[in-house]
Amino acid sequence: MKKFAADYAFPLDGSLKPLERPLVVTDGSGKILSVSQYPQDGPGDADYRKGILIPGMVNAHCHIELSHLKDVFREATGMSGFINQINALRESVDEEGRRLAMEEEFRSFSRQGIVAVSDISNCTESFPFKKEYLSHPHFPVYYRTFVELFGTEKEDAESILEGGQRIADQATAAGLDASVTPHSCYTMSPKLLEITARRGLESGAISYHSQESQEEEDMIMKGSGALADNYRERGLSTPPVTGTTALEYFIDRIAEKEGKVRGRINLVHNVVLSQRSIDRAKEALESPFFTICPLSNIFIHRQLPPIYLMRENNLKICLGTDSLSSNHILDMVREMECIQKNFPDLELGEILYWACTNGAELLGREDTLGSLSAGKTPGIVLLENADGFRINENSKSTRLI
Repeated sequence: MKKFAADYAFPLDGSLKPLERPLVVTDGSGKILSVSQYPQDGPGDADYRKGILIPGMVNAHCHIELSHLKDVFREATGMSGFINQINALRESVDEEGRRLAMEEEFRSFSRQGIVAVSDISNCTESFPFKKEYLSHPHFPVYYRTFVELFGTEKEDAESILEGGQRIADQATAAGLDASVTPHSCYTMSPKLLEITARRGLESGAISYHSQESQEEEDMIMKGSGALADNYRERGLSTPPVTGTTALEYFIDRIAEKEGKVRGRINLVHNVVLSQRSIDRAKEALESPFFTICPLSNIFIHRQLPPIYLMRENNLKICLGTDSLSSNHILDMVREMECIQKNFPDLELGEILYWACTNGAELLGREDTLGSLSAGKTPGIVLLENADGFRINENSKSTRLI
């Protein structure tokens, strides 16, 4: 049995408020036995730490296999410029360099208190690390792999899907949870988007880059803009012009004739999310999640998602880091810092709920992760230097169990 104490805790178990003088008791496996308050005269024999206890965090969107691209990309290029850099630089580091870069980020995730990751893969290179950390003796991390597919030409759709399925099958054979997933409206033919989304939803969940830029909206709504021009210059087909938002376009591709689309759908980025798109998502999708990656959005677009609009609509918001091709560091605390700086009236408890509880539900792990609740094994993380419940440049997280 282990006992942990601190100045405060955010159990996230039915309340977003902090608990003063928390005492968290676990068994040897990390399962929480009880959460209470220690007496005014002190925590007794508990392992006391100055700071705030929180559940393990869930990184709801990452491309860990792109870790070799750290500090390589130019910022503020827009989506068209970012795609050009991906095409030019993705293979710029050899296999050993890519492996070492990934290894560093896998270790960092485990130490900083990330207990689960919704990770995008285009190849098998990350699978050995994911298998290793799934059963890590001290700080295990669960990785849900989404094998992301691209392809603008209709005639290639079936072969691309089957190639992606083979990669997902290799992950499954290694003991990992994995499935195919569509990338975005602008990188896929309508046919590939439709068949990939439906195949992925057979597993219960997909991840989809949605409304990340105005360039994406312009391509779908008007057939114009920098992204549309980029694709035409490269001789690639573009999606049909619909006059609808990019999210509506996606939903129209997968909508059911009767009832809502079933399964957890992770809509990632949401930088230009609108009320019109939200209304359509609520109407057509059974379980949508809206993941934000604020530092990545600033890196590429110098823009942030409409978080206040998302809150007004009671959307299930999750938090991710994206990749080191569009971020200087993969650290959930830095993402929280960015949110509080730009949306100063947001309370820490709500942001932690996005980073822990909603993320656990997104991955179907809410029975074991997401809150400091008796019977769960969510991991226990110490959040330091968050005075007044404000995240600042000195704030950091460390996993305790």
